[in-house]
Amino acid sequence: MVKPKHADTPVLDRRKGKAPFQWKLSEVGKYYIYVAVLIYLILETPNRIWDGTLGMLTYTLGILGIWRYTWWMTHFVRAQIYERFRYPSIRDKAAQIWDKGWRPKRVYFMITSYMEHPETCEKVVLSICRELKDSGVPGTIIVGTGVPQDEDTFTAAVEHVAGDVDLDVVYVRQTGPGKRIAIGLALRALCRRGAYGDDPVFFMDGDSILAPGCLRKCLPILAVRPDVHALTTYETVIAYGPRWMQRWLDIRFAQRHMVMQSHALSWKVLTLTGRMSLYRASKVVETEFIETVENDNLDHWLWGRFRFLSGDDKSTWFSLVKARARMLYIPDAQVYTVERIGDKPFERAVQNVFRWSGNLLRNGARVIALGPRRVGLFIWWCVVDQRLAMWTAIAGIVSMITAGIFIDPLALWAFLVWVMVTRLFFSTILFYYARRIDMTFPFLLYANQLGLAFVKIYIVFRLPFQRWTNRGNQSVYGQGGIRWWIKRSMAAYITLIWLLGFLILLFTYSGIIPMPDYHSFTRIFGG
Repeated sequence: MVKPKHADTPVLDRRKGKAPFQWKLSEVGKYYIYVAVLIYLILETPNRIWDGTLGMLTYTLGILGIWRYTWWMTHFVRAQIYERFRYPSIRDKAAQIWDKGWRPKRVYFMITSYMEHPETCEKVVLSICRELKDSGVPGTIIVGTGVPQDEDTFTAAVEHVAGDVDLDVVYVRQTGPGKRIAIGLALRALCRRGAYGDDPVFFMDGDSILAPGCLRKCLPILAVRPDVHALTTYETVIAYGPRWMQRWLDIRFAQRHMVMQSHALSWKVLTLTGRMSLYRASKVVETEFIETVENDNLDHWLWGRFRFLSGDDKSTWFSLVKARARMLYIPDAQVYTVERIGDKPFERAVQNVFRWSGNLLRNGARVIALGPRRVGLFIWWCVVDQRLAMWTAIAGIVSMITAGIFIDPLALWAFLVWVMVTRLFFSTILFYYARRIDMTFPFLLYANQLGLAFVKIYIVFRLPFQRWTNRGNQSVYGQGGIRWWIKRSMAAYITLIWLLGFLILLFTYSGIIPMPDYHSFTRIFGG
């Protein structure tokens, strides 16, 4: 088990709005060794990949690759425009009114906590108190708890670090299972405490630690942009677990940092993360908003109506999307989130992927149904692309393995070189957002893409299958009986049909399987 560095140390540079790039000689050396190996492999690989069937396969995968790389570069360019032009103008206006003395009357925090570690809880409370004191505003914390231990832990933390901060703390014990019930009760308590209008309300998890300056950078945004109803921030994960887990999470959040800025250029983001997001009170105190968070559900032709177990951040986001509300991403406001991995890190990683992918697909179906006019063309297409990407991600490895076995073993060698080149290209972009070179990125990036693709293909036909080990091992797919067995069998059958259709289309178009002609059809059907 690897203990990470202390979470109170700020990472972002306050003047530049991003962390300084960390140059490590050993990683730079690995980068050049990787490039040298690539050059050797390219020069020594026999050039038959453009001949015959392999040539057609190369062209096919090249077309898919150009599409994916162009989409990736689109995000990068949009992120740079947002980072260098759009956001600085908003940030400067916000800083001006803050320096002139603008402050909200009170800041509200809605926090859900379940069996949180006392050390983490104390850091969370300390960060809130520090930010309130530095900002000079009073605060109210509504804590949605699951068990009495949560209240004892939070009370001890408040008594230890709150000091002379003007802070009210209200506890709301959830009356039913699940985080959503806790959020709903906390929001109703928020209404009773008088939050309304433009009052800022932070949604936070019990393991989210605010970095210095977070309130100063977020709060005035709501004042200078009255059309913005919610925003979310840059997130850094601190993992108590194996080193590979920390690096895998670093990859995910470096990619998140880039695409969030790309999305924000369209005045929306793809998720208002539950770890820490800021809302106007006028939205979150609405009855419809609260009821959606508490009991969000989806109607499916096979599975009928089923409720969302996790993914409350997707529900809050969907409520604002339906209302055509604008959202922003604040790239220089940072929040640390603590992940205590436990004794089974690989199992924890798989469970997280299943939970994240399931939430994304369940929410994506209804967002696509809203249409590009209501959602916005770019954001709408991003949601559509999430469903296409799970198929394109496996196209290369499936076709090249098949070609290597049945046509020419050179295909496997050429595909290895292709993967090494393209993942180095992607990783080099992520190095910019991770603020360091890490040569595990190319390998973990490809493993992450394949794993996500296969998990999404499995889940997209089994949307009600949900399990959340982080909150008492909750699940909603333990039904039995003949009807449930029939539905599961039908889901397996549909999955098989889609996979076979995908493989036939891929192999036919790439030339692995010859295209049927008129005479083939007449022989098959007896014409």
